[in-house]
Amino acid sequence: MSRTIPVMPDDQRLIKECLKGRTAAFGELVRRYQDRLFNTVYRLLDNTEDAQDVVQDAFIHAYQSLHAFKGDSLFFTWLYRIAVNAAISWRRKQRATLRLQLNRDGSSGGGNDPPDQALANQPSFAIEQLEEEYRIQGALNRVSPEHRAVLILKDMEGQKYEAMAEILDVPIGTIRSRLHRARLELREVLERMARDEQ
Repeated sequence: MSRTIPVMPDDQRLIKECLKGRTAAFGELVRRYQDRLFNTVYRLLDNTEDAQDVVQDAFIHAYQSLHAFKGDSLFFTWLYRIAVNAAISWRRKQRATLRLQLNRDGSSGGGNDPPDQALANQPSFAIEQLEEEYRIQGALNRVSPEHRAVLILKDMEGQKYEAMAEILDVPIGTIRSRLHRARLELREVLERMARDEQ
């Protein structure tokens, strides 16, 4: 994709229509990008309802701020940044709430949903793969929101450093160091989980 045309022409047309008051044009942008945004936000939050709320809030924020979109990046990148930052903020709030609950009663009061029992009929390798995904998701839930974001953007979404820097609005050097620390933190969490299981 050429760097000289940062906004896809069709996105640009829809944005112009929306700014003229045709809200159906924004609906088309929502339909175009909601699934991709939801998948990323869900990985960040590990909760369907929370992810739906954050994506909806991100679209509302984008709609209200559309006049501020300068077109110097892809519209999806701009939207992605709004959604990822909203998810990180949501995650921080949830961690703070969880800490307060733990401090009050000594337990989280919750638990993970049991795995889907229908998977028991599938080949054993699929079950093992699913168990590994649950384990990694459980470990991701324990790392800091900033580290979780870079791990998901790089290792699960396959984003380039430049795109990550733009999405998270930090220098590329910060992305590299944060990713290094995030991988170390994730490894420590996975090792701790393995010790706890023994």
